[in-house]
Amino acid sequence: MGVIEIEGLRKTYRGLRRGRTVALDGLDLEVPEGGVFGFLGPNGAGKTTTIRCLLGLVRPDGGRMRILGREIPAGLAGAIGKIGAIVEQPSFFPRFSARRNLEILARLRRLPTSAIDDVLERVGLADRQRDAVRTYSLGMKQRLGIAAALLKDPALLLLDEPANGLDPAGIVEVRELIRSLGREGRTVFVSSHILPEVQQVADRVAILSRGRAVASGPVADVLAGVGGGRLAVKVADMEAGRRALAAAGYRVRTDGERLLVEAPPEAAADVNRALAERGLYLHELRPEGPDLEAAFLELTRGEAPG
Repeated sequence: MGVIEIEGLRKTYRGLRRGRTVALDGLDLEVPEGGVFGFLGPNGAGKTTTIRCLLGLVRPDGGRMRILGREIPAGLAGAIGKIGAIVEQPSFFPRFSARRNLEILARLRRLPTSAIDDVLERVGLADRQRDAVRTYSLGMKQRLGIAAALLKDPALLLLDEPANGLDPAGIVEVRELIRSLGREGRTVFVSSHILPEVQQVADRVAILSRGRAVASGPVADVLAGVGGGRLAVKVADMEAGRRALAAAGYRVRTDGERLLVEAPPEAAADVNRALAERGLYLHELRPEGPDLEAAFLELTRGEAPG
């Protein structure tokens, strides 16, 4: 039995301007206990709608959901005490200190304030707990939001785009925190579009497309299911190299100072030939296994990531 179990979940929104929008189209999902579970998909794939349904914030049109062994929404009251969640950007009183904000929140939720020291230490904010939240960086505010979610010592954490809008330093801060929380035995369910970050923290993933899970399982299994591999290529004129390989029929994208070509290692000679025919000569060519971003692009082909 999983910590989260979803069967045939459906949700359709109806609007005056855009008409009928299918957000979830029979979603099946199982999240096992413990570790970090990455929940990925393009904009409109149904990630946030799924989390809102699980938390009782949106009523689905059909399907079944269970969290921690309880039917949702009927059993949500019995499960919510063990669920911590951040669905949107955390909001705090900016002129109050982090500690004061958590004290207010604990009293509102009827939680013991004795946990505050521990959660502030846990998220690395113990040294700044007396400072006003308005002086915090975005990464610190996000970590404070996670501290608030940890006040009830939850077995399950639901984090919707926890690194959204953060600078690289903030992303690293949140990544390290999520990784450590997953090692504690909690289940951390992370919705995110920052694929390299998810690959660094997640034990398992599910990839959504048009309201359905198109892949789910351990990260290594999902990558193995994509197959094909890639070649990393460097030439002096990267844009000319990209155009030459695209003209030769390869799927190729620029990744920093290299080109990533979706082709197996045995295609290296053909890739070299396609470049040489355009007067482009290799500085580097080496095979790489598929990564989560490649799997994501393959499984959600035709949709914009988000």
